[in-house]
Amino acid sequence: MTSLPRIGYVLKRYPRYSETFVVTEILAHEAAGTQIDIFALRPVEETHFQDMLGRVRAPVQRVPDSFRTPHALWSLICQARGTLPGGWAALQGIENAEGRDVAQAIIVALACHQRNIGHLHAHFGTVSTSVARLAARLAGITYSFTAHAKDIYHDYDSPVELDAKLRDAAAAVTVSDYNVTYLCENFGADAGKVVRIYNGLDLDRFTWAEPTAPQDEILAVGRLVEKKGFDVLIDAMGLLRAEGRNTTCRIIGAGEAEAGLRSRIVAAGLEDVIRLDGPRPQNEVIAALRGAAMLACPCVVGKDGNRDGLPTVLLEAMALGAPCVATDVTGIPELVRDGETGLCVAQNDAKALAAALGRLLDDPALGQQMSRAGRALIEAEFDITRNAARLRDVFADAVAPSLIQKGAA
Repeated sequence: MTSLPRIGYVLKRYPRYSETFVVTEILAHEAAGTQIDIFALRPVEETHFQDMLGRVRAPVQRVPDSFRTPHALWSLICQARGTLPGGWAALQGIENAEGRDVAQAIIVALACHQRNIGHLHAHFGTVSTSVARLAARLAGITYSFTAHAKDIYHDYDSPVELDAKLRDAAAAVTVSDYNVTYLCENFGADAGKVVRIYNGLDLDRFTWAEPTAPQDEILAVGRLVEKKGFDVLIDAMGLLRAEGRNTTCRIIGAGEAEAGLRSRIVAAGLEDVIRLDGPRPQNEVIAALRGAAMLACPCVVGKDGNRDGLPTVLLEAMALGAPCVATDVTGIPELVRDGETGLCVAQNDAKALAAALGRLLDDPALGQQMSRAGRALIEAEFDITRNAARLRDVFADAVAPSLIQKGAA
């Protein structure tokens, strides 16, 4: 394998409370000795942070997203022209780019030149990849990106230009086989360029334990937004209550749909059944998963096309041993294999969801069987040490041609 240069991670916002997979990935790279720099393009919006952030050693550069005067922007352009290899020609070749993206790309490219960063990797194919693509061109280096879900399926007002980004990237990574097929069929991606690497977990942190005595609480974790399908879960809990069950449900998370969900709970008379618990740090989520009867993950495709790719909480639950009930959205059936590693039902079907939840409540032996099978799958396919190593192989393959050219020169 080609030895890796310093790698720059381009992220829209860092840190983000819900993007534990990014932090886990960076920590795995650092544990392997790879030097990482982080470029954050927008201000932090979070009020809660995951405790594992303190373990990240990579420096974080918060890239300005506005300039007070035209002179400041022109000075930046002149610096790029005089410093970057072929920088002026690269600027002349930029079309259909937002001015803010260009300015941020220049700053990132200059940092790459100063710090000897040899490759850029972005998460999500939207603004972070827009900037990484331009910065790589300006700096004369390669870039890659990981496409997840919203960046692939959401109907944005402005074109995301995934086809051009896929064409220009040295490689593209995505988090499910479903996504690979979709990118190739809908954006003309070269099947040899798009690599499926599942998000991974630190399995030393997520140790497995077999479900013990039957529990009554159903747990759900995620942002309170349409695509999580928590409105369907509320309806399913109403059906379970109508059957005479005393099962309760706890939903951990915050988001724009909170008021609507609370109203739905009240309208259904389920205030004593369902609790909206707000966001919680990862260690509390882990404890909640260990104590719950199961995890419910009732994802749906939103009205705007937005959907989940492969929710990290499903990986965490299965690694810990919690039985899972989920829906057949995008890549979820690759993880929750119906009747084997969990139960998988049709989206937007409260009756089917209630039936699956009731089935696991009534059959602890089935939950134990699925718990063991789920952990085995996580160990085989979702170990961050192994998956981050695969990603570094992608980086190495991307930079190898340029290193050969430099050696020849």
